[in-house]
Amino acid sequence: MLDPADERSDVSAEPAEDAEELEEEEPEEEPEEEGARAEEPEPKVEKTPPRVRRLDIVGRRNWFFLISLVIIIPGIISMSTRHFLLGIDFAGGTEFTVSFANHPSVTDVENAVSGMNIDGSVISTGSGGYLIRTPPLSPAAQKTVEDGLQKALGPMQLQQVLEVGGTIAKETIEFAVLAVVLASLGILLLLAIRFRNVPGGWRAGFQFGGSALAALLHDVFLLTGLFSIMGAVLDLRIGQIDSLFVTAVLNVVGFSVHDTIVVCDRIRENLRVSQRLSFEQVVNLSIMQTAARSIITSFTVVLVLAAILIAGGATLKGFALALLIGIVSGTYSSIFNAAPLLVVWRRLQPVR
Repeated sequence: MLDPADERSDVSAEPAEDAEELEEEEPEEEPEEEGARAEEPEPKVEKTPPRVRRLDIVGRRNWFFLISLVIIIPGIISMSTRHFLLGIDFAGGTEFTVSFANHPSVTDVENAVSGMNIDGSVISTGSGGYLIRTPPLSPAAQKTVEDGLQKALGPMQLQQVLEVGGTIAKETIEFAVLAVVLASLGILLLLAIRFRNVPGGWRAGFQFGGSALAALLHDVFLLTGLFSIMGAVLDLRIGQIDSLFVTAVLNVVGFSVHDTIVVCDRIRENLRVSQRLSFEQVVNLSIMQTAARSIITSFTVVLVLAAILIAGGATLKGFALALLIGIVSGTYSSIFNAAPLLVVWRRLQPVR
């Protein structure tokens, strides 16, 4: 038989064990209380939601169209009345590539050329080398120019004499215009095929392509108009039209369409997922989603071109300036002209 004292000790030991278990379990409830306390401030944060501001670019489209017209119309008038300051590639003429042992300055060479009354221009190529461009000269007149330069500036090495006739210049102009026209038509067809899957089919595809083409022509007219004003009106050599200018125009065409395609592609994606929004709202949303990307991409190119324009040689400054104007114009037209013009076109010719 068990001793009653042992029974008492067993009975009294059980509550002690239970107490220890309770003491051990009590700390486990503290994390729950801490979690509950941590969740208490959350409703206060939700009471002040952040304000999101969006620019209504599509709603103010008439202002952006007006800005473009204010810049383009004077250029069109200048092209119609004063035309361009044509370089030797288009106007024809004679080009001397020379170098001088005495390394004269550009001013010295310009003074020597102006003293011959040949209406020539001087471009430095570095290390004492120069390009001297004049109207077409006969062989006898060329010899006179060479002797005059050598007499005025010291020992001279004649590296090349290039003659460009009127026939070659005319063919260059025709091929330049043809290249721009073919590029424009190809871009229109490509974009029509690319965006034919949006609501409206081929008709909507040509609306997207036509808007991109309008932005492209905006950039071409703005660039050529400004160069006409600089060259023919202000008589600045940097506004001269030559083969490098044509290269710059074709590069601007490609860059402008690139930015426009980014915006149009985002419009196409948003039309599929934002069916509750109107077309105007979708376009404005797409512009806001892509504007930062387009501006930053263009700004990086602008920095490089600005460096070439400031520190580059004279032969590259006109090319760099043309690219600089064209890229800035292309970014502007893609954001503020092409997409808003698509809204106007869709209102005039609704599609289903």
